[in-house]
Amino acid sequence: MGIEQRLPQVGNLREVFPKEERMAAKARLGKELKHNRTRWLRRLTQAGFGLFIIITSILHYTVTSQHMASIDAYCPFGGFETLWRWVSSGGLYVQMTHASNLVLVVGLIAGVILAGGAFCGWICPFGAFQDLLSWIHKKLHLPEVKVPVRLDHILTYGRYVSLVVIIAATIASVKLWFAGWDPYRTIFGLGWIFEFNLAENWLAYVVALVVVAGVLLIPRAWCRYVCPLGGAISLLGNLSLLRIRRVEGECRGCAVCNRPCPVKIDVAHADPAVSANCIGCLECVEACPHKAALGVTLGPALPKFGSRQKEGVA
Repeated sequence: MGIEQRLPQVGNLREVFPKEERMAAKARLGKELKHNRTRWLRRLTQAGFGLFIIITSILHYTVTSQHMASIDAYCPFGGFETLWRWVSSGGLYVQMTHASNLVLVVGLIAGVILAGGAFCGWICPFGAFQDLLSWIHKKLHLPEVKVPVRLDHILTYGRYVSLVVIIAATIASVKLWFAGWDPYRTIFGLGWIFEFNLAENWLAYVVALVVVAGVLLIPRAWCRYVCPLGGAISLLGNLSLLRIRRVEGECRGCAVCNRPCPVKIDVAHADPAVSANCIGCLECVEACPHKAALGVTLGPALPKFGSRQKEGVA
């Protein structure tokens, strides 16, 4: 029977699909559209801050009529690095840091207490750069390194080690000890374009290339295992008021929420708040097929003694 003869027998869609299926399909479409809006809003926000930093670096090298601040002045981690010097000396700063760094770190702390690690997922240019590398990874169909859950959990402590080492070394040397090979500063500072010098900066270039290669193989590897600012945010994130929480009674255990998480948090076993390592991208919330099972709610979520949420998923 030809399609022309079959169509009249089909009638309209209301006769073919039950009401429940039509409503489910409509709900899925609405959720997908909302997901796309949230994702695009985040991408636009990331692009805006990233472009601001890039333009700042270009102006720093090209505008000679007046001194233009480098990207060091816009880094909140510089506030952590110069804080001890500022307090102990009565107002002096570590070289290459400014009052702006202290203002930014205060704003960052306030933001973390309000919304956890959203800075990492929405504002940080280096986080956006890693998301771009992950997108390139998918387009090129490159293999992804699956970090075992136990090893992933151990490696996350690397952020706290780097945080302590960098702060201690900065206090001891009274200079930005990490600046010479900070991959964020190397890549976004654009010195590799305007003043390339392999003999003097080879270590910075090697570190940056290793980080890029690592992120191409492991999504957001720098954020998850090394970033000192991410370590500080994770510690403070336990005090955050807005947290993604799982409602156990509504959760069906499908673990769909785990798949899109860029930092591989085991959202499906949140108890009830997700880990403080969450970057607030909301990908898990938008992916959850059960609307009431996962959402952003108000209220602090201090760690529970005697229980530990898994930090990674295979």
